[in-house]
Amino acid sequence: MNEEALQKTALHDLKSLNKEELRALCLGLGMKKFRSDQIFQWLYQKGAVTFEEMTNLPKDLRQKLSEVAYIRSLTLHQKQTSKDGTTKYLYNLHDGNQVEAVLIPEFFDDGVADRLTVCVSSQVGCVFGCAFCATGKMGFFRNLSPGEIVDQITTINLDALERFGKRITNIVYMGMGEPLHNYQAVMTSTEILTDPLSLDLSPKRITVSTVGLTKQIKQIGDEKRDFNLAISLHAASDDKRDQIMPINDSLNLHALKDALQYYNRLTGKPVTFEYLLFDGFNDNPEDARNLAAITRWLPSKVNIIMYNNVLGVALQRAREDRLNAFMKQLSAQRVRATVRRSRGDDIDAGCGQLAIREGQARGKTIAKA
Repeated sequence: MNEEALQKTALHDLKSLNKEELRALCLGLGMKKFRSDQIFQWLYQKGAVTFEEMTNLPKDLRQKLSEVAYIRSLTLHQKQTSKDGTTKYLYNLHDGNQVEAVLIPEFFDDGVADRLTVCVSSQVGCVFGCAFCATGKMGFFRNLSPGEIVDQITTINLDALERFGKRITNIVYMGMGEPLHNYQAVMTSTEILTDPLSLDLSPKRITVSTVGLTKQIKQIGDEKRDFNLAISLHAASDDKRDQIMPINDSLNLHALKDALQYYNRLTGKPVTFEYLLFDGFNDNPEDARNLAAITRWLPSKVNIIMYNNVLGVALQRAREDRLNAFMKQLSAQRVRATVRRSRGDDIDAGCGQLAIREGQARGKTIAKA
């Protein structure tokens, strides 16, 4: 059945519903409460893509479901694996759009897989137009549903089990899109992923990243969400952040400080500051001192990220000597900082690069012309 026919004949995409909404739908169809748990488990733990696969549901209930709902799934368009084991997945969505996700494996010395991290997308494109970001060059098209977010992870989990003999261990919302710009779907997806009837991941193994949407940061605090919060900082002064991150025009470092301290007061949780190190731009001693001052806003650590160079972007990855000098400056300021090395350079692993190469059109952006 094509997409237009689905819209006319079925009312609900089951994977756009949270667990409570799914339960309400099932109760409305006269099903007992436990049936919604069975359906939830089929969708997210067993990977069912049709109602016929839900064999512990009576045939008449499967028929009822098929009359009011459908199951929408991603399809894999392209897969690239780097020499370092990093794998990039490009998915087709039902409406012709595409999104990317990345599996980043880390290995023990004997070559056995240790940490398996999925970098997941939350939107098709991104409206915030950061100067260094391939996804930002695409612009924004639409939000992903909770199911479209979770599907990236569950399909990659199956691949991880086949390749490495173990399931994924960590999830980072650092792919295409600004997660907190798609707030409710992202929150629902984290609830699904941590549910015992789904992947049953610990919230401590999930990190949600943001460019600094202050209202939503405070909302996470109000709701006392258990996942980890990361801030895409990338410059430690308003002057430099204005140059590379258009969001800073309206939500500057003062606003970010206020939101993060509010979040910390309510949750008691630290944050991670993500800092892409660009050669000759944000890697001098003054930048290091400014970054050290920011880390004192609240309990925090810093991830210094070695940039995946993007075609058409003037900013370039910092040289090793500048990285070493920057890290010495942070150490002298007693900043907890680690270096995250670039992965997947040989497969366009920076999010958005595959989609751009596939001819993705351009969407809305707040970036200045």
